[in-house]
Amino acid sequence: MLTLPTLTSTDFLPLWPALILSAGACLVLLSEVFLSSASRSFQPLLTVIATVLGALVAAATVFSVPTGVFGGFVVLDPFGSLVSLVICIGVGLSALLAPAFLRGRQAERGEFYALLLFGGAGMSLLVLSNELIFLFINLEILSIATYALAAYLRRGPRPAEAGFKYFILGAFSSAVLLYGAALLFGATRSTLLPQMGAELARIFTDPTLSDRQPLAYCGLALIGAGFGFKIAAVPFHMWTPDVYEGAPTPVTAMMSAAVKAAAFAAMVRVFLVLGRGIPGDALLTGFSTLAFLTMIGGNLLALPQRNVKRMLAYSSISHAGYLLVGVASLFVKSGTTKGGVLGVTALAAGATPDTAGALRGILFYLLAYTVTTVGAFGVLGALERRDDEVRGFAWDLDRLAGLAQRKPAWAVAMAVFMLSLGGIPPMAGFMGKLLIFRSAVDAGLVGLVIVGVLTSAVGAYYYLRVVVYMYMRPAPEAGGLPERNLSTELALVLSTVAVVVLGVLPGITGTWLSRGGSVFLGR
Repeated sequence: MLTLPTLTSTDFLPLWPALILSAGACLVLLSEVFLSSASRSFQPLLTVIATVLGALVAAATVFSVPTGVFGGFVVLDPFGSLVSLVICIGVGLSALLAPAFLRGRQAERGEFYALLLFGGAGMSLLVLSNELIFLFINLEILSIATYALAAYLRRGPRPAEAGFKYFILGAFSSAVLLYGAALLFGATRSTLLPQMGAELARIFTDPTLSDRQPLAYCGLALIGAGFGFKIAAVPFHMWTPDVYEGAPTPVTAMMSAAVKAAAFAAMVRVFLVLGRGIPGDALLTGFSTLAFLTMIGGNLLALPQRNVKRMLAYSSISHAGYLLVGVASLFVKSGTTKGGVLGVTALAAGATPDTAGALRGILFYLLAYTVTTVGAFGVLGALERRDDEVRGFAWDLDRLAGLAQRKPAWAVAMAVFMLSLGGIPPMAGFMGKLLIFRSAVDAGLVGLVIVGVLTSAVGAYYYLRVVVYMYMRPAPEAGGLPERNLSTELALVLSTVAVVVLGVLPGITGTWLSRGGSVFLGR
């Protein structure tokens, strides 16, 4: 006889942000049915209201008592609540950028905003997932929404290529992750992360269970590869520039910010919980190698780009590398002897890993990167012209030439975003890198931090090149600029203010980040 679990209001508390976003999506879809005019100005407003409400609820749960709900499938802890807050911010800012972009292409429909919200709901549930099948389902919810959004502008080869490539490679990566989950289930006889972590500890300590070790290692490697695609880490990054270029720019902003934040948070949760039972430096080696390759590959590939949208795509790869430095520092164990660039250096022998500090750095970096990258893509979207998109000239550096004379406010905003992405003080990006690198140094990963600093210097070149074009190159004689749009400029103002405030006054988030870093359920 099937016994249904007893549910209380506490069980639904962590789900409220996702429920609010889903309700907002349904409301937007219903509004299409009863729409009596061509005006859809209320739809982005409904979308933003839903994200604001979701963000407020997520913020309210940060100081709740950490607990598992729905039989342990879902967790309520400050780490997940803070990432849900970041996701709502990213989706809300992307929704503000969408109206002007879509109206200029006569493509404003309710399904666009509904897909944004459904994708946000999937992301919010993903970061709270404490069971691999539930995690996979939520990963598919956000993936299907982003597949559709990437190909939303159906006319023209670029959106079709972006959607098709993202769908094929995304489906492959999901299959790899699911196969890894199946192998881990075969090794541990469970899909609940805490139970799997405890069973992995037995597998690697009990000689009678040693025959399961290859199965466990293969499962962990495949799950890591699946997450590597979602975060666009080298060598799983091949899809990023083409998909980012072909997708509508507000969608690109959402993918580079909210989707990446959700994928990173889910990956951290999975491997932190499972990593307790894995001996040696296997996870440290894996994440250090990914960080090393991603920082170098992303920056070197971004250097020759004149297409600013593709440059920002490769830039997002390099920033995944910096975040992976913080992730690698989570898996340094006391007494680690692995040396070299990818391990604990001799200069840092005896260093004490600070897991809470690394989690705080990751959370701050995700917040800073979200507001920065959404703003940068917002400026690009505001400058786009449909005719130039077809020919591929919409995002050339020359389009930004003389922007300081034509649109001074936009130029200031773009300069702030470029300085932040380059890690130049006093912007939020500098503080994010400082926190990440400090936690890595505390863990003894000095060699990896040196690589991060050197690649950041390389990145400063292509970020500052954009600023040079805006302020030191003459404006083109032909070609006008789009008219002002309130929602676009509101998104740019909010992003710019957030980047500056987080850089100058990072302490305003201190209490929240300390809570999220120190209280991680299942750690």
